[in-house]
Amino acid sequence: MLTDYHVHMHETGDFSVDYLKQYVEKARELGIEELGISEHAYFFWETKEILSNPWVDNRRGLHFHDYLGLFEEANKQGINVKMGIEMDYTPGKEKQMEAFINQYPFDYVIGSVHWIEEWGIDLEIYRHEYEKRDIYKAYEQYFDQIVTLAQSRLFNFVGHIDLIKIFSYKPDDQEFVEAQYDRAVEALAKSGTCIEISTAGLRKPVGEMYPDPLLLKKCYDAGVGIVLCSDAHAPKHVGYAYDQSLELARSVGYEEIQVFSGRKRETHRLG
Repeated sequence: MLTDYHVHMHETGDFSVDYLKQYVEKARELGIEELGISEHAYFFWETKEILSNPWVDNRRGLHFHDYLGLFEEANKQGINVKMGIEMDYTPGKEKQMEAFINQYPFDYVIGSVHWIEEWGIDLEIYRHEYEKRDIYKAYEQYFDQIVTLAQSRLFNFVGHIDLIKIFSYKPDDQEFVEAQYDRAVEALAKSGTCIEISTAGLRKPVGEMYPDPLLLKKCYDAGVGIVLCSDAHAPKHVGYAYDQSLELARSVGYEEIQVFSGRKRETHRLG
């Protein structure tokens, strides 16, 4: 089985079934059996008490009922697509995140770390911050959040788990990097939180998939489940470079994939 659960629509279109059908058709062409839309939660007014900063607030303008309506109409038309959400994990807002998540019938919830305090680590406008900061401290702060994200048990899987590498700033000390990986993997394994193999990094400056092969191998050895994702922001990105993601998954030992419905997971053979 192949999945693509990390798919966005808002930035390139609207929440219409006609636009959704373009994503569904692309998935069918590639043999993807499980397609899920997981819009960024910060776009919705209902999340304003969870995450707020000038960059986010300038982009918030949707109401969640419009998102729900997409899936209701798709269901009426016999279009099988999973309803997900990608939430920015926000330390200290666990209760608010839990309340939001439990309010809606999600099939799965992605937890991602895009912010270290007010620093948007994957935003081009903040790229210069990497030159100003201690990269060792930045990595430590980032993986602090990955650990507590997993410990919260609010999320089915982590999005682009080593996003901090996006602009190719990495500590030289491999032992230090492995220590960050190890504590993240321990938290993932203990909490039952999965990760995605995301091909989106191939489209980013780093030119690498998420996660690093060593981190993925540690996840496999610890029994952490995987999902295949493209982080698509347009129909053309659905299933992007999946041949490479399958090769990476199998290279460390994976032969199974996780599938979600109603936030419950099932294990299937990898496509």
